[in-house]
Amino acid sequence: MANIVWHTKLRIHLDLNKDDLGHEEHPGLWDMIYQMDRMYAARGVPVAERDLRCGGVCQDAGVDAPMYLRMRANGRREAVHERREDEERHTVPVSDEHKAYQERILRAAGEGGFHGDSEVRTRVGRSWIQTDTLVEGADGLRIGWEVQLSSAGTDGPRSVRARAAKAEKNGITPAWHTDRADYARRNDTQWTRSDNLPAYVIAKTGDLRVVSGFRALDFWRCDIRALYPCPDGMRRCGRFHATPKPRDVLFDDLVRQTAAGTIVPVQFRVGGTTHRFWVTDTDRDRLEDLRSDDSQLPPIQDPDTPAHASRNRPTCKPPHTAPNAPALGPELPAARVPAQQAPPTAETEPVQPVTRPQPGPHPTLHPSGLPEELVALQQAADEAHRQLQRLDDHEERDRQRRVWRDAAAAVQVAVTQYARPKGLNRYEVEKRLRQVVRRPETQPGAPV
Repeated sequence: MANIVWHTKLRIHLDLNKDDLGHEEHPGLWDMIYQMDRMYAARGVPVAERDLRCGGVCQDAGVDAPMYLRMRANGRREAVHERREDEERHTVPVSDEHKAYQERILRAAGEGGFHGDSEVRTRVGRSWIQTDTLVEGADGLRIGWEVQLSSAGTDGPRSVRARAAKAEKNGITPAWHTDRADYARRNDTQWTRSDNLPAYVIAKTGDLRVVSGFRALDFWRCDIRALYPCPDGMRRCGRFHATPKPRDVLFDDLVRQTAAGTIVPVQFRVGGTTHRFWVTDTDRDRLEDLRSDDSQLPPIQDPDTPAHASRNRPTCKPPHTAPNAPALGPELPAARVPAQQAPPTAETEPVQPVTRPQPGPHPTLHPSGLPEELVALQQAADEAHRQLQRLDDHEERDRQRRVWRDAAAAVQVAVTQYARPKGLNRYEVEKRLRQVVRRPETQPGAPV
């Protein structure tokens, strides 16, 4: 197949990658040429006697290569060579270094007890995926190694991003390896890189080091002792963050551990860029816990949101009032009209400011002005989260994760119950509570 076709009668090149075939001055050009080619086929005209020739590699080589057109079910246009030798002319020969990498991947996988094979075609609907080397890993894992030592496109259906996404969609974890530094800086897939080495060095049993593409995550708390600046742009937010740090790994270990599931791919967003690299499964789990902070729990409905007007028509029923009660005007919000005491007279008691009733006894207050119970609940939730980050066993982490989520949910319920009768914004109370617990050195003196 080729994307550039030469039309012998019209004397023009047709670029099948473009909707207008590269000739916007001729609308409907594709439909006209495709229908003519289909008519030739229906009348049994041989491909060599039609109007289309390869206008790319074959023409550059001085070879007359007849072609015909076809349309895929997904709407993709294709030009197909009549002869197989013309099609093979477009295939880049596999280099000795490429073959050496394939052999080494298979040898390393076999030493780890995993089966693999090279140039594997996996059927996907009416199409297929061809993988340089496919390793069958543990628990159904399939690692598709692609060794890219030559040019690789960034756009189109044959680009690295498209091929990696297609493999991942069909159950194959893409693992792209190169020796080119510019590819290692791309973020279209999880690239790994080794130095540019000859084939005999790649093939031998000595250490082959991966110098790019594997990271160790450094987890740290954003306080005054932190070595890194806050990624959120704040001075010190008091939360935990993760910073990826480059680490070398041996190529053979990388092959075996990706098949075993102990080295896994992740996506790490910094600003507007999504970086893709490999980490240990332990770092991946801790990163997921870090991303699932209690602020990401399903929010409780804010009771302070003002109610909407009723769709029912107003009634004429007077409000229930006590006998002989004086008529009062509409109640104004306390925030606009401050409560004032009326001057005492001989006949009446001093008028006290109207306050909302507080159910039960007054809670014990923390020096910050918040109830001690709220502070204790937040401390318990933070401690449960810290214990979760210290665990490595999967079952223990699952149990501790449930404990932490229950504790975090209890904090949100308590904050709502505290803020509602006081007419406070519960989100401001929650923010203040976290500052008190997580940054005790910067407690403001004024209560909430």
